[in-house]
Amino acid sequence: MSNKYTVYGYVRVSSADQNEDRQLIAMGEMNVPAANIFTDKQSGKDFQRPAYQALLNRLQPGDLLYVKSIDRLGRNYDEIQNQWRIITKERGADIFVIDMPLLDTRRDKNLLGTFIADLVLQVLSFVAHSERENIKSRQAQGIAAAKAKGVRFGRPVKKPPENFGAIVRRYERGKLPLADILAETGLKEATFYRRLREYRASKRK
Repeated sequence: MSNKYTVYGYVRVSSADQNEDRQLIAMGEMNVPAANIFTDKQSGKDFQRPAYQALLNRLQPGDLLYVKSIDRLGRNYDEIQNQWRIITKERGADIFVIDMPLLDTRRDKNLLGTFIADLVLQVLSFVAHSERENIKSRQAQGIAAAKAKGVRFGRPVKKPPENFGAIVRRYERGKLPLADILAETGLKEATFYRRLREYRASKRK
């Protein structure tokens, strides 16, 4: 590696509700400059993520990228392998996986070292993929069991008020503006129109 290279870090959490502090602390321990840490707060289901794409555009041959764990590069075997190839082969940068020091492409750049790193990567990618599938399976089983017990998921249904029929009649006669209806009922505009369609359909039966 050239003596002149830039150090980067990539951090990903699956949603804005999750905390990235653990990954950021790890980046600090690796002395990654704060300005060079790219963070995405969204699902890893694809790689059209703004911070990751910006990072790829910045990476130059010989640069070093830190990630906390291998699954930050993707949620399935093929995606992890593909992103690893893009970073190391197409961009010519090195990767260091903090949780798995064996995955350090700066080490042993001979044929045997490359073979060992690739082998470890394949094993860990498979493990990450399998764990993700297991999590999804357990979630699906839990949801199915909860539904069987009558648990309802999603946002609670906003029911129209008991005097909805009277409100509709005033609305249809032009005596009650939509804004007043929304304020009075607490319904969103889209919800009001949906309940209005349902009400009219019920009257036609």
